[in-house]
Amino acid sequence: MAIELTNDLIQLQRTSDAAHEAVRADPTPEAWAAWREAAGAAQAAVTAYAKEIGEPRNKVEAAVKKVVRHSEPGE
Repeated sequence: MAIELTNDLIQLQRTSDAAHEAVRADPTPEAWAAWREAAGAAQAAVTAYAKEIGEPRNKVEAAVKKVVRHSEPGE
């Protein structure tokens, strides 16, 4: 069974990934703090959603990252 993801989960992961890229480009304390906050929000949402739908957290996380990192724009 495929895991149906919410737009919120996808957006939170995109925000986290963008913050990570900002750290890679300019690793300032502010950039690190923004990434930690964004990653924490994404992880908390994944954990809550996994519990809600009764799926293992790591499977939900993998599904979100696959959609965000390996999908063509507009998918």
